[in-house]
Amino acid sequence: MAVTETLGRIGATLLAMVRTRLALAAVEAQEEAQRVLGFAAWTLFAAFLGAGAFMLVALFVIVLFWDTHRLLAIGGMAGLFALAAVSILARVRAAFAARPPMMAATLAELNKDIAFIKGTGAAHEQ
Repeated sequence: MAVTETLGRIGATLLAMVRTRLALAAVEAQEEAQRVLGFAAWTLFAAFLGAGAFMLVALFVIVLFWDTHRLLAIGGMAGLFALAAVSILARVRAAFAARPPMMAATLAELNKDIAFIKGTGAAHEQ
């Protein structure tokens, strides 16, 4: 009877451990999806600003021979849009390069579990 109780407790502990690790993996997957959507939104916004800059540059060339004040306004707006697009793209690239590896916390916890089971790790914190 003691053996079956012990095996039952071991099985319950293993199932609880697997459930915890799966919950952690699900949270990390959700965070990664939100991060990717954020990158996509900023990239789309930068593309919109870049398209606006190209349209204003074209308008700048068309109006090149008109009054001076219009040229300054159109050129300033085109420069502003282009600068905003470049800065947003640089921010997205930097954030994308600085992101942690996918599922890093889950993999670290699984490595701790394996080390503990093999007897090479320290006791788990409760």
